[in-house]
Amino acid sequence: VDVREGMARRVQSGFFVGKSPYGYRNVRRDGRSIIETHPEQAAVVRKMFELYAYHHHTIDSVGQALQDQEMHYSRSQPKFTRSKIHLVLRDRAYLGEVFYKGQWYPGGHEPLIDSRLFQRVQALLGAKVYQSNELTYAGGLVVCGHCGRAVTGERVTKKAKGGERNYVYYRCSGYTAEGHPRTRVTEAHLDSHVLDLFAMLRIEDTRLRAWVVRVLKEKRKAGRVESEQERERLQRELTSARREADTLLSMRLMEEIDSETFKRKNGELQGRIARLQLAVDVSDKDDAENRDLALKAFELSQALAEKWVSADALTKRHLLQIVCLNSTLEGESLVFTVRKPFDLLANGTIFKNGRGAGIRSRGRSRKHLLWVCVRYASVGFLCLDA
Repeated sequence: VDVREGMARRVQSGFFVGKSPYGYRNVRRDGRSIIETHPEQAAVVRKMFELYAYHHHTIDSVGQALQDQEMHYSRSQPKFTRSKIHLVLRDRAYLGEVFYKGQWYPGGHEPLIDSRLFQRVQALLGAKVYQSNELTYAGGLVVCGHCGRAVTGERVTKKAKGGERNYVYYRCSGYTAEGHPRTRVTEAHLDSHVLDLFAMLRIEDTRLRAWVVRVLKEKRKAGRVESEQERERLQRELTSARREADTLLSMRLMEEIDSETFKRKNGELQGRIARLQLAVDVSDKDDAENRDLALKAFELSQALAEKWVSADALTKRHLLQIVCLNSTLEGESLVFTVRKPFDLLANGTIFKNGRGAGIRSRGRSRKHLLWVCVRYASVGFLCLDA
């Protein structure tokens, strides 16, 4: 308890809880550990942000540019690693903030860069997350069906008649445990399972595919009409509430009502106005975004295989996260749990026959596809920002 309270007090005073990040140093004065700027390292941090923001550098070329200018990480390790550069460029500590328990707080140390430069670098970095190995199925994306541990990967170079060849193998991170299957599979083998999944999602009949797109567009158009009507209704209620508030204020100025009644009624009206204004702001936006996402989701499902073949490892991981809730390595097979509404195309849906029995449709009938359209237009989506 004392340690936790002491750490909280340091954060409230604007100090880092542990070791200060690169560019700063911990010094002890009057029996207390404080933070001061490291002159040489601070110059390197500023140069790093400047190179990436304004000189068209990549993370790799930033490291090389720093080395060319004889700016080093440390005496024992002169060269910056990719992971260290990425960590520095993402760190809000250089804006003068302190990180503690998942939140950023105002710090007492000197900011090394301004917010405009930091925001520019974040925009250029985008949503990419640095990964040292950049292996498609590693890093917790796939888990082992035998023990639940994460699947890891390794690159292997083998000599062949035509020269050296590189292979990527995947296995459970705990496959050396007693009784665990010693299974390793190649990346090409797992790719084939992913492409099989994408093939299940694709409608090969071009006429049916075009028909689904038309239905989704019509639903989007109809949704816009409904949204506009709802927005007009909300706007009328908002205008009426504002008029009531103006009338109430006039009555108070003319002393037709007492102050207590005015405060109570005005509080109720202002709360109602705020709720109506929020509803007006989000009603049209939310409806349009959902229906646009429905069309985008279907179009993506029909082009997944094409995107996969030409994608890099990070893009492939993102595509899998869009389509699948999770992926499990069962022996040598990759098993997927498909997100809604992609699961409708992957598995078909259940209809009732005349006797009330359930029948699973695996075909691409218009009845099934119409149901897909309805579900695509109504189900919320995750990870579809790309």
